[in-house]
Amino acid sequence: MIFVIIAIGFVLGRRGTLGADAQTVLSKIVFVVATPALLFDALATSDLSSIFSEHLYVGAATALVVAAVYLLVARLWLRRAVPELVVGALASSYVNSANLGIPIAVFVLGDASFVAPLMLFQIIVLSTLALTALDVSTMREGASRWDTVTAPFKNPIVLAGAAGLIVAGTGWTVPTALMQPIQLLGGASVPGALLAFGLSLQGVRVLQRGTSPRRDVAVASFLKIVVQPVLAYAMGRYLLHLDDEGLFAVVVVAMLPTAQSVFVYAAAYGRGTVLARDAALVTTLAAVPAIALATVLLT
Repeated sequence: MIFVIIAIGFVLGRRGTLGADAQTVLSKIVFVVATPALLFDALATSDLSSIFSEHLYVGAATALVVAAVYLLVARLWLRRAVPELVVGALASSYVNSANLGIPIAVFVLGDASFVAPLMLFQIIVLSTLALTALDVSTMREGASRWDTVTAPFKNPIVLAGAAGLIVAGTGWTVPTALMQPIQLLGGASVPGALLAFGLSLQGVRVLQRGTSPRRDVAVASFLKIVVQPVLAYAMGRYLLHLDDEGLFAVVVVAMLPTAQSVFVYAAAYGRGTVLARDAALVTTLAAVPAIALATVLLT
């Protein structure tokens, strides 16, 4: 399904149907409007008491560890600036929990609830930390301290997440007349991100020498597809003593590829877009045989 939508975006870009700036405009719409709406809808209607489970602990711990490892390697070895470090850390740890995670959870694991805790962690914690770092590190020269302090609170995704948590925490039911437009806008987030991703592929070669930061992509992809699932297995088996079903679930969820949201974030800030694009494509292609291998070994 996701490859079809990406292909449609690629064809639209190749034909020039939407104009030269289509990818930039669509990415901004997804970042400023559609994703905040989806985030608010997901959080406002969620049961926050149900997210604290072994799946949350494994997903959060492994994501933070691989992100930290990427930051260390990319800073000491690749000598990258902060914005590229943040994008690479997301590419190595931020799993595609929505448009790939939910279908895989249903068809492979038999239950979509396996990805819900990790999805909320990524939305509430990982996105907030990363976007705050991007806001501060990409601010214009000469910005005041007040601008630096208030930058995260002007971010539409952070604001939508905070609003959704407040609604969920208070138990308030958003009126239908207000919630329906939000849900309609949120429905455009995933296909919009995939179309923007497809548009970005037009006229470029993935992993092209001189254009793509191939070492960065290799590090992020290895951490995402190999290291994160291995950490999930070790933590699930030796620390949490999960049963076979639970162990298989945390490994498969950890093996999900880099989310297209990372590309949308990178495009919104104009930093690390090629890294995000190539890592998302490489990990998506690698995840299919990796999950098949995990199925053979763990079931």
